[in-house]
Amino acid sequence: MTITTPLSVLQSVFGFAAFRGHQERIIQTLMSGDDAVVLMPTGGGKSLCYQIPSILRKGTGVVISPLIALMQDQVAALTQLGVSAAYLNSSLNMQEAREVETKLLRGELDLLYVAPERLMMPFFQHQLRQCNIALFAIDEAHCVSQWGHDFRPEYMKLNILKEEFPDVPRIALTATADATTQKEIIARLHLQSANVFTAGFDRPNIQYRIVEKQNPKKQLLQFLRSEHANDAGIVYCLSRKRVDETAEWLKKEGFRALPYHAGLTSDVRSRNQETFLRNEGVVMVATIAFGMGIDKPNVRFVAHLDLPKSVEAYYQETGRAGRDGLPSTAMLCYGMQDVVIHRQILASGQAGEEQKSIERRKLDAMIGLCESGSCRREALLRYFGEPFQGPCNNCDACLTPFVTFDGTVQAQKALSCVYRTRESFGVGHLVDVLLGKETEKVLRFDHHLISVFGIGQDFKLDAWRSIYRQLVAMGYLQVDIEAFGSLRLTKLSLPVMKGEQKVFFREAPKKTAIKKTAKTQVAQPRSDESHGLLGALKELRTKLSQQLSVPPYVIFHDRTLIEIAEARPADLSQLRGLYGIGEHKLTKYGDAVMEVLESHR
Repeated sequence: MTITTPLSVLQSVFGFAAFRGHQERIIQTLMSGDDAVVLMPTGGGKSLCYQIPSILRKGTGVVISPLIALMQDQVAALTQLGVSAAYLNSSLNMQEAREVETKLLRGELDLLYVAPERLMMPFFQHQLRQCNIALFAIDEAHCVSQWGHDFRPEYMKLNILKEEFPDVPRIALTATADATTQKEIIARLHLQSANVFTAGFDRPNIQYRIVEKQNPKKQLLQFLRSEHANDAGIVYCLSRKRVDETAEWLKKEGFRALPYHAGLTSDVRSRNQETFLRNEGVVMVATIAFGMGIDKPNVRFVAHLDLPKSVEAYYQETGRAGRDGLPSTAMLCYGMQDVVIHRQILASGQAGEEQKSIERRKLDAMIGLCESGSCRREALLRYFGEPFQGPCNNCDACLTPFVTFDGTVQAQKALSCVYRTRESFGVGHLVDVLLGKETEKVLRFDHHLISVFGIGQDFKLDAWRSIYRQLVAMGYLQVDIEAFGSLRLTKLSLPVMKGEQKVFFREAPKKTAIKKTAKTQVAQPRSDESHGLLGALKELRTKLSQQLSVPPYVIFHDRTLIEIAEARPADLSQLRGLYGIGEHKLTKYGDAVMEVLESHR
């Protein structure tokens, strides 16, 4: 069978019926020899945009990727589809690398994945000049931005592609970039004449929840046991110590949990990552060192036990859930102490003042998202300049709406307490003063003698903490990290203190369970009979993946197995065309699938 069109490749190789969004236009742009810049959410099908042109165009598509794990995942998946793909990285020994290089020079590869460091090697560039190159794909292109959340210096050198290979089309792809980062990607990679495709940032299958940090371990445990007891997921923590402690604690609670951070040896990190990718129901507890380029499609939840440093980071990290489009959850525990820690990290960093100023604004935007009483999805997409009219009915603010109240009097009390204590103390002490607690610190500074002592007994401790967080988010107060997290008044404070401006706060939602909508239910077959068949199909997938030493999702996605269990095809012709089943997989696994189906008729 001769494959001549992008649609025929999509259907016969990848097993998908039709293109989504901008995919077809992006592919046609590259087929025509033009450049493209693509902003598409995680799980939106970015890879197809360069994989299909690489298969159809003469020569090899060279994909620049920052992580070994991503290369290995992509190549394993392509190989299962019958596509000739390989990677060159430090995981290969000399003989293996030479075999790949020989295939490249002979024109036997449709796709080759390389790290940016290898691309910069003069010897490798010399090899590329001897080959037909179909295109260059720059994945995770946000790494080029100094103002982005994941800057990689080696990406800055990729502008050489325009100079050394002027006739080869280039495509830069990312799932997360604000307007500043988008401009920098275009400028630094010399893509000013490229066609820009923005597919939107919405991930409707992800339910966003942001909760006040009280006892984060207890909150996480309740979340996992009630909703994700047997699911694969990622738990993000700010420090290595917290990662290790949380992973050990989850193990004691009966979960299969593994740690991942830069303090572990590379062998341990690789082994833990491999376990996460190749097994079902593993929870990875990690710092943000883990996750970029992870293609595991059935991550059902991402939980943050600490505040991310920016909305971009939050969006990218939560986007590692539900890449298969099935319902998934993003849960964040947030407290004022997180803000203090992040601002201390910023202040002690080596970045210049301009970059620090940008990062402070990004952190302020993240705080604003947490404290917003409106639809989380609407606020998140607004940050990226994408209009969205809520409610989305798939976030905590929509499913258990916040109640707002006129808190002008409470704001005046809170701000006056900051003023009367000379703007020199953090939230904990200020709340003690408002509640009239005669702590050692209150007595030492004679704060039991000032006019605001005990004037806040109409509200409880947690309510005052929430009020202070909201005052920071709204700009009435700022955190002075050089003074150990002390709160200081801003120019916006005075009209409130004078009674010239009202302030409205949101009440904490009552502790009721989040409503389960169609989007939040983990996808399963509709009937009990089909549910039993799904279990048998998963057993087959596990067996095949172990035989071939590849992750289970490389054989079939969960969505594919669910469709098989529901459709119950009677023969191979009916199996053909179900989600993710192309000709190669039909030939390779079709008979085995039909045997399972026959045993459940």
